[in-house]
Amino acid sequence: MKREPSHFADRDLVLVYIAKHLSEALEVEETFTRESLDYCVEADHYHGGFLFRTTRTGAFFYVAVEEEARAEDLLLRSKRKPLARELRQRH
Repeated sequence: MKREPSHFADRDLVLVYIAKHLSEALEVEETFTRESLDYCVEADHYHGGFLFRTTRTGAFFYVAVEEEARAEDLLLRSKRKPLARELRQRH
């Protein structure tokens, strides 16, 4: 279920996915909600492009640290690639 950051006040969050398009973000939200996974989503900036680097806005999905493995599994089952572990940020 989509939650406000205050819902996770006493727990650490980890970034598990960055959706680059609205349709992609909606699909991830649907997957997490259908599976009753609590998550937080925020708009933020990321850098994209190979030759011409640009700053873009995406939907950043965070889950509680103890739900990280479950979120990763749900993303993989829905044919989405979770953010690489070395790039995951704790919040």
